[in-house]
Amino acid sequence: MLRASLRDLRKTLAAETPDAAERAAGLFPADRLTRVSVAAGYRARGGEIDPLPLMQRLATVGVRLALPVAEDRDSPLIFRAFKAGDPLAPDAFGIASPTIDAAVVQPDLVITPLLAFDRFGGRIGQGGGHYDRTLALLRARGPVFVLGLAYAGQQVARTPLEPHDQRLDAILTETAYIEAEKDL
Repeated sequence: MLRASLRDLRKTLAAETPDAAERAAGLFPADRLTRVSVAAGYRARGGEIDPLPLMQRLATVGVRLALPVAEDRDSPLIFRAFKAGDPLAPDAFGIASPTIDAAVVQPDLVITPLLAFDRFGGRIGQGGGHYDRTLALLRARGPVFVLGLAYAGQQVARTPLEPHDQRLDAILTETAYIEAEKDL
C-alpha cells in the first residue's frame, strides 16, 4: 500500500517537473566529478528521474559508465560497461541492459532510483531488496558512494529501516544536492 502510493506520487512529480533530470544533473557538485572513475546509473521507468543527463555529465570528465544487469530474480545485480549506442537486451526483469559482451565493472559511484528518501540516507526502494543486496556486496569489496536520484517531493521525515537496508551517502534532486546526515 505504501509503495503504491509512493509510485503514484512519483508519477505525479514526474509530470509536474519534466526537466528534473537536467536540473538535477547540473546540481551534482563539480568536486565529486573528479573522485569517480566508474559510475553506474539505471534505466528509468515508472516516473523515475532519468540518470542519463548526470551520466552524460560524468562521461564528459572521463568517467566510465555502467548499467545494472539482473542475471536472475534473487541475486545481487552486476554492472556492465555502457556507452550511448551500445546494444541492450532484456535482463531477468525485462529491463534493457548491456549484453553479455559488455565488460563487468566495479562502480565507485552507484546512482539509485527510489520511491522515498530521508535526510539520513534512508531509502525506500521497490521492495525486492536488489539494491540493498548489491550495495552490501559492493561495500564489502571497497568504497562505493551511493547517490539517490529523486524528486524533492519524495522526501519524507524518516524512512523505516531494517538491518539489511543500505543507506545513501547523498541524494540529488532537481532542487538540491543533500549529503546524508549522520544518525545520532
